[in-house]
Amino acid sequence: MVTIDRELCVGCGACVRDCLLGNLHLEGGKAAAGERCIGCGHCVAVCPKGAVSIPAWDMADVEEYEAEGFSVKPEDYLHAVKFRRSIRSYEERPVEREKLERILQAGRYTPTAANRQACRFYVVQKELFRWKELVWRELPGVTAALRETAPAMAARFAEFVKAHQEDPGKDSLFFGADVFLAVAADETFDAGLAACNMENMAAAEGLGILYSGYLTRIVGKSPALKEWLGVSGKPLACCMLLGYPAVRYRRTAPRKPADILWR
Repeated sequence: MVTIDRELCVGCGACVRDCLLGNLHLEGGKAAAGERCIGCGHCVAVCPKGAVSIPAWDMADVEEYEAEGFSVKPEDYLHAVKFRRSIRSYEERPVEREKLERILQAGRYTPTAANRQACRFYVVQKELFRWKELVWRELPGVTAALRETAPAMAARFAEFVKAHQEDPGKDSLFFGADVFLAVAADETFDAGLAACNMENMAAAEGLGILYSGYLTRIVGKSPALKEWLGVSGKPLACCMLLGYPAVRYRRTAPRKPADILWR
């Protein structure tokens, strides 16, 4: 996968030292690549002369670092983490496509096991009304299927069904969000990391996200919902709601002390 421009390469060995699998070596005073590459791109990122590339991927998307190390101040990042909230009230305002694309880029660039980059992202915005109708149509069947294996959740879903039947305008699952997002991955850890980065990016865009364990469970139990989304081959790991928050939080929320074992 890796290509070395021997005219640009100065043989410094930075890429050789940083290669996890030992795929790179010096040959005649220049870097050379073998066949054990997982495409992590560290060699591209570390080369001081820009001599390394992975032609099969989008090299035009590679950016130069403009500062040493992480470009966000530690205190600013910690403040952002503390300030994030799970949003359950959204404005009737569409999320711009360019913001969604940047949020998905944050998911795309998240590290994955063995650099498989195997997360699949599902975005429902234009057809959200149809999707919500189908979810509510499927929910009674999902509720019945969960009565033996997860009775507490089934009871909760039964409450949602009853409330929706009494008042179809009651939005107990979607809260007026403009976008439904889902992530599928063979490694659920990969999907969780991607979702976290996407949430942070959403917050940076002035948006809010709610991780919905309810919707993840509902979709996972309904073949019709999975078929509508196009879920196949990879298990659905995470469902989220996205939109402009209709509530303003004025301070961070308290948390119990961290459970840490120092050695």
